[in-house]
Amino acid sequence: MINRLVLVSWIVLTLTACTLPTDGTPLPSTPVPATVTQTIPPAVTQVPPTTAPNPFTAVPSPIPATAIPASLDICTDPQATTLLASFKTAILTSDGALLGSLVSPTHGMDVRYFRNGKVVNYDQEHAGFLFETTYQVNWGNAPGSGLDAVGSFHELIVPDLLEVFGQTYTLKCNNIQAGGAAYNIFWPYQGAYYSAFFAGTQANGSLDWRTWVIGMEYVNGKPFIYAIMQFFWEP
Repeated sequence: MINRLVLVSWIVLTLTACTLPTDGTPLPSTPVPATVTQTIPPAVTQVPPTTAPNPFTAVPSPIPATAIPASLDICTDPQATTLLASFKTAILTSDGALLGSLVSPTHGMDVRYFRNGKVVNYDQEHAGFLFETTYQVNWGNAPGSGLDAVGSFHELIVPDLLEVFGQTYTLKCNNIQAGGAAYNIFWPYQGAYYSAFFAGTQANGSLDWRTWVIGMEYVNGKPFIYAIMQFFWEP
């Protein structure tokens, strides 16, 4: 019996000695590894390659056209009518290089598919690709249906330009000639312009009339196009 008590006492003392150091202080816990600071490289923004430059959108501001030299009048200046003839040729022949050369080097060319739709601005370089690029643009809500009109320049704009410049039309300087419309027709810029008007057909009661307005400004004594915009009958 005594030997058994001695044995139990010896076991308790041994376990106590293994648990606590002789000075009575707790054993140190497992050391925590130091925090590792990781340097994260900055994100890199990649621009996907394109076969042709894409247009950039811009909200147009009233363009104070470059002062026209006193010796020139855009309504009588043969340079202006030559510019219009070159624009027509570029549209009829899908000549991007020619179209780009006609665009204002100062402001680019604003394009409005709808009078109250989105405006897309093309500089000379971008204009040179307009007959080949497939870049899709949301031009705004179509009158009547209210659906978004989405398509490239040559898919949507060119056919409507051909509706005027591909047949008989009349020109007006600083005056917009148009057919019947239930909305106010006005030019939203301060610069000079020409309007090309197709009167429509009798078979459609002339409701298929269409007008393209071409804004012009002078840069170094030479006229360039700074905006084009169309008007047509809206249901």
